[in-house]
Amino acid sequence: MEYIKQVFFNKDLRKRVLFVLFLLFIFRLVSHIPIPVSDPATLKYFLGNLFAQNSFLSFLDIFSGGGISRFSIAMMGVGPYITASIMIQLLTMVIPKFEVMSKEGEQGSHKLNQYSRIIAVPLAFFEGYGMIRFIQNVSAKSGADVIGTPSLAQWLIMLLSLTAGTIFLMWIGEIITEKGLGNGISLIIFAGILSRAPQTIYQSVSKVFLGQFDPQQLIRLISFTALGIFVVFLVVLITEGQREIPVSYAKKMRGIKTYGGIDTHLPLKLNTAGVIPIIFAGAFMNVPAVIGFFTNAKNVTLSKYAALIQKTFAPDQIAYAVLFFILVFAFTFFSTFLYFKPKEVAENIQKQGGFVPGIRPGKETENYLNYLISRITFWGAVFLGAIAVMPFVLQLFMKTTNLSLGGTSLLIAVSVALEIRKEISAQIVTRKYEALG
Repeated sequence: MEYIKQVFFNKDLRKRVLFVLFLLFIFRLVSHIPIPVSDPATLKYFLGNLFAQNSFLSFLDIFSGGGISRFSIAMMGVGPYITASIMIQLLTMVIPKFEVMSKEGEQGSHKLNQYSRIIAVPLAFFEGYGMIRFIQNVSAKSGADVIGTPSLAQWLIMLLSLTAGTIFLMWIGEIITEKGLGNGISLIIFAGILSRAPQTIYQSVSKVFLGQFDPQQLIRLISFTALGIFVVFLVVLITEGQREIPVSYAKKMRGIKTYGGIDTHLPLKLNTAGVIPIIFAGAFMNVPAVIGFFTNAKNVTLSKYAALIQKTFAPDQIAYAVLFFILVFAFTFFSTFLYFKPKEVAENIQKQGGFVPGIRPGKETENYLNYLISRITFWGAVFLGAIAVMPFVLQLFMKTTNLSLGGTSLLIAVSVALEIRKEISAQIVTRKYEALG
């Protein structure tokens, strides 16, 4: 309660919080604006049934805040921007010009972000086309052709609407990052996840009070609730977990004054990458579904292999969960070494006259940090991978398709909540020092 009082009694901080809430409210409004189609009522009914049966679509719908199930202009969410960011980060390892930009501080980051925005526009256009074609094909096979055969002008209107929705959400996310609290893109995904929670909880509680749950379903609900609480506990434990590496700074004499001579520590987090690996892996797991669009191709060989890939990596198959785990594991290491670079850290410690006790400065310190971060990241990667595939494992063994509040959702929600709390705490401390000064 005291923490909330500090937030709302601080005028500037209160403005920031209310500003973020207002922008997230705008995001929720946009997610309800439908893409113009000939029969929106029939489409809504069809998508409601489709998402109740297809766990993969339900999983994707989490990141759009329900935009896909509503066939809204926010259907793609910030997915194209995330995919574009992945591409830019990969290119920094290949293209020397991009690598130089990544080392130019804020100015370089601004240039790379601008490239991400530019790439996100055509990605939104093509990904939107793929999603609409997917819904069109599924509805046609079920006998309810809800989209029909749009003309070129209608296709253009739908795709421009989708692209405009993605660009608008990108803009909201960047404003939140610049003038609000925390990372705007993460907050948009966070708001989308939480928007599903009240409805899910209400439906479950209503069934309990109306007696619509049989004893087995009630036990399953209690088990899921207990598992959710345990997962939240683990997420907080892993997210906050860190190993402190002792660092000592030698004394320096400048004239008659002595500087340095202090002992401190370098924190190595168990999960340095946060939720980024799961978001990255989720974007790549769309590839088998996209390849599945070629099952109707005229080329027999292409159609055959597209069908094989689509069937092998369907969300209800073990291969899907295994590939998802491997991607999350790999992206955890990629993201960690993207943010934490042992060579640069070792050089900075040496330049400031510091050293790790028992380890020589320079190359030996670099090797030591590389060894430690690799071991720590291994367990963090295993944890992230296990959380990511947990809903799919439950689906296989407990025959449930409700992934709306799965491990990935809880991980993102709790991680972003912790990030917001740290940001607010930092703002409070900063303003206290400013008041004292």
